Amino acid sequence: MYQYDQYDQQMVDTRVEEFRDQVKRRLAGDLTEDQFKPLRLMNGLYLQLHAYMLRVAVPYGTLSSKQMRMLGHIARKYDRDYGHFTTRQNIQYNWIKLEDAPDILADLASVEMHAIQTSGNCIRNISSDQFAGATADEIADPRPWAELLRQWSSFHPEFSYLPRKFKFAVIASDTDRAAMRLHDIGIQLVHNDAGELGAKFFVGGGMGRTPMVAPEIRAFVPADELISYAEACLRVYNRYGRRDNKYKARIKILVHELGKEEYTRQVEEEFAHMKQLGLNPPVEELARITQYFQNPPFDQQASNDIDLSDPDFALWVDQNTSRHKQPGYAIATISLKPRGGIPGDASSKQIDLMADLAEQYSFDELRVTHSQNIVLPHIKKSDLYAIWQKLDEAGLAPANLDLITDSIACPGLDYCSLANARSIPLAQKISERFADLGRQRELGELKLKISGCINACGHHHAGHIGILGVDRKGTENYQLLLGGSGAEDASLAKITGPGFTEDGVIDAIETVTDLYLEQREDGERFIDTYRRVGMARFKEAIYG
Repeated sequence: MYQYDQYDQQMVDTRVEEFRDQVKRRLAGDLTEDQFKPLRLMNGLYLQLHAYMLRVAVPYGTLSSKQMRMLGHIARKYDRDYGHFTTRQNIQYNWIKLEDAPDILADLASVEMHAIQTSGNCIRNISSDQFAGATADEIADPRPWAELLRQWSSFHPEFSYLPRKFKFAVIASDTDRAAMRLHDIGIQLVHNDAGELGAKFFVGGGMGRTPMVAPEIRAFVPADELISYAEACLRVYNRYGRRDNKYKARIKILVHELGKEEYTRQVEEEFAHMKQLGLNPPVEELARITQYFQNPPFDQQASNDIDLSDPDFALWVDQNTSRHKQPGYAIATISLKPRGGIPGDASSKQIDLMADLAEQYSFDELRVTHSQNIVLPHIKKSDLYAIWQKLDEAGLAPANLDLITDSIACPGLDYCSLANARSIPLAQKISERFADLGRQRELGELKLKISGCINACGHHHAGHIGILGVDRKGTENYQLLLGGSGAEDASLAKITGPGFTEDGVIDAIETVTDLYLEQREDGERFIDTYRRVGMARFKEAIYG
């Protein structure tokens, strides 16, 4: 994984001291809240319903055991002994005192971490495939490119005050595990017909009140021109993006209103201009970065055999491990979705345990997923049982990856000042209703996603089953959506009809899943059956 050089460290340390002075002036009353707000947001500090919330960046979801332990330390010392892993491959702390924020940032800087650009109208945390560098189905490790984008975009003077926040995702597989086409810019590394490495660009995706799937605007950009093409995309947006209406300020609106063809024409024109300026990073810089992402020293003699005589362990292996590119190894996903638990939450003790497991068994590396879980990317198959036993003891071994209880949920009205309804209690009740693992496995892959407001932090538009909390005359109401996907078959879920109470929407989900089991054909997932049968049949079952 990438390690800071002197410039990275100096930049982060300087930002900490700058913010320490800003907080001091705010606490002394020398800055008003209106003056302080843009300064704290530049450092990932939000003011929510009950306290400040700090969002810490985890670039492309990759972190070391030392960094993970620091996250546990912060949870213990400065929060209420837990952290919340988010859909941006970040972690959030919900109970931060303003006077502690500079010390937290200083602690993060000591392990090459920060909260820079986790908020504000700038380029946010660069996300990627949580299996990058480990999966057998990628053509290259996308993380060096994600790191190059991070370095290019950090404090970029031209893009620090964009019309709205801006999100990149970079993948290198035809299997999309990062919801790439639901980002402002999605980049997929590909080979052209000559076998050369380059990038396919998708621009104008996003969720929120106007969800859109990003269209492909260029099938191949040469690898050494990836950054300048991204810059051309942003320059056109920065030039024409709405600054008078925040609801129409995202790039997806610009691409929609200009049209894909006209937006692409302008990007190509800007790209041609930029080629003459020589703004691409030196090839040597990518080579330098790539050196940090070499394969770990795999055991070439590692056995492919796994003793599956323990039936509970066998279920976990089947559900929560994935194929690794190296024989004798597996990718293991730790589910942060226990029965009755809060999706994405982990105690400091659990965070420390995951750090210990990574240090002992996974070459000192962990990943945060956009579905609010944690990955140990490089595990010997012979070590899986020992790892599972330790996870099981800590309440970290639900065998439910990609099943209905592996839901995404935003903090909702329990924490967020923007929310209209609570997400967490609903997610907990659903996990209780569908707790039987046999039933979950019978339903198979089923992505359920919950948002407490139209901002869609819970990705409800991308759920096979999505739930949107709304305010209906002062009462929490839940709309049910069907048919979304954030994967390579990206699609947007549609509202079924009138909303429900909290218990009512759970009953509706049960009706929907029962109909799926009744209607599915061999090998069909829920999303496949829905697309074949159509919305009308499901609406009839739900509403009569």
